[in-house]
Amino acid sequence: MTIQRIDPTVRYSEAVIANGLIFCAGMVPDTDATDISQQTQNVLSQVDALLERCFSDSKKLVDVTIFLADMADYAAMNQVWDAWLPVGAAPARTTVAAKLADPHWKVEIKVVAAQ
Repeated sequence: MTIQRIDPTVRYSEAVIANGLIFCAGMVPDTDATDISQQTQNVLSQVDALLERCFSDSKKLVDVTIFLADMADYAAMNQVWDAWLPVGAAPARTTVAAKLADPHWKVEIKVVAAQ
C-alpha cells in the first residue's frame, strides 16, 4: 500500500491519501468573520482547494464530520452546506457539538473523499 502525505508537519498532515481515499485534517475558518454562514463558506472553500490538490472534488465525498461550537448554528450552517453540496453527492455525515480549539471558530469540518 502506498501512503501519500499532503503538507505534513510534525503533528499532522493536511491530507493523507491511501487506497484511493483522501483523509483530510479538520479544517477551520481562516477568516475574521464571526458569522456561521461566512465561516462555513470559508471552510468549504478550503475543502474544495485541498480536494483539488488531491485530484478529487466534492462529488466524491464519502464521509464528513462537522463540529459546531453551538448547535444553534445548525440551520444556518446547513443552508450553506446544502448550497455547496452537488446534487446527488451527499456523503455519510455526522454533525456534533464540540468545544473547538479557538473560541472564535464556530465550525470545523473533516472530510474523507475518494480520489
